[in-house]
Amino acid sequence: MGYVMIVSLPVILFILIVALAFYLLGRARGRSEAARIPQYHGPPAPPAPPFQFQPPPQEKPSPSHV
Repeated sequence: MGYVMIVSLPVILFILIVALAFYLLGRARGRSEAARIPQYHGPPAPPAPPFQFQPPPQEKPSPSHV
């Protein structure tokens, strides 16, 4: 036999409010920690060379292959 667990609506609302509070507090703490640590950005990547399209060679088959 299994257990029957009855959870009331106020308990569900309380859990949702607590979860939202932890989420907001954690997000604020993470943002404040990220603002304190200077981020290192290396030198910018060199620009890519311009792409030059070269069409494939157009060779006509010799008449002996026909």
